[in-house]
Amino acid sequence: MSKSASSSTALAMRLLPWAALLLPPLFWAGNFIAGRAMRDAMPPMTLALGRWVIALVCLLPFAWRGMRRDAGRYLAHRWLLLGTGVTGVAAFSSLVYVGLHTTTASNGLLLNSLIPLLIVSAGAIFYRQRLSAGQAVGLVLSFAGVLTLVLQGQWTQWRQVTLVPGDAILLVAMVCFSFYTLWLRQLPPELDRIGLTAIQIVIAIVVLLPFWVAEQAGGASTHWTPASVGALVYVGLFPSVGAYLLYGKAVQHFGPARAGLSIHLIPVFGVVLSALLLHERLHAWHAAGIAAIAAGLVCSNVGGRPAAPVVPVSKAERNAAAQAGQSTSV
Repeated sequence: MSKSASSSTALAMRLLPWAALLLPPLFWAGNFIAGRAMRDAMPPMTLALGRWVIALVCLLPFAWRGMRRDAGRYLAHRWLLLGTGVTGVAAFSSLVYVGLHTTTASNGLLLNSLIPLLIVSAGAIFYRQRLSAGQAVGLVLSFAGVLTLVLQGQWTQWRQVTLVPGDAILLVAMVCFSFYTLWLRQLPPELDRIGLTAIQIVIAIVVLLPFWVAEQAGGASTHWTPASVGALVYVGLFPSVGAYLLYGKAVQHFGPARAGLSIHLIPVFGVVLSALLLHERLHAWHAAGIAAIAAGLVCSNVGGRPAAPVVPVSKAERNAAAQAGQSTSV
């Protein structure tokens, strides 16, 4: 291999974790837009179930070999798999679509910005994870940037934010995603990431199927148009396959707190997409909010090392280690 090819490969390997950090918020920004736009054309459970069926069909050809290889490990870590599949895949997506039927996009963005704070809080309470000074400063800065974007630079407008039932549903969704992020890091890094995502999607489909049947039995109908089909294909590919694979890589490399902080980029990408696709005007408060979020991300990563993966040891593995120790002593 030539020297230039080696340097190009090394550069790609260094950039991959950052792509894994930055691309999921971009894809999820489009998911919020699609979910809000399709609220009258497609029921929430139909959108959620259809999204994951499309994702599974796309992943299976690439995931099947890894799923067969890791079948024994899936059994050993079945509760973590079940927890991540239910909270981060089934519950999060379906609750977001249900909540977007009644709440505004601004409220949705505001509640979504709580995820990094929820990750840090849950990590500190349940897993005794410590927050560095840089991460704390970054969290405050990025949250202030999100508020600037959502409130359009008018901080006194927070008094005019009205809460509806959809906001409570979205808050539950954000709590689910926070625990998904924490539990995701506890899964062994040796697991094939594509196979892992596929098995989590299988769990989500099994969980969502009864709710979809109940939705159909209740008389819900879908208006199939080119726009609704396009939205369904988009959420099935980019926010599902692309974002979840990359986000898992980001959590593995940066740790839950730093990876979760990237979620504050969702409103940033929403602003950029609105300007590019909808020709909406950019204002000074846009620049201020984006700058604060960028500064927060930089502060959270300055001087930090990639997080070492936390690998839980199953009961079977503990027993095997104990037997090996006994045989060695004999």
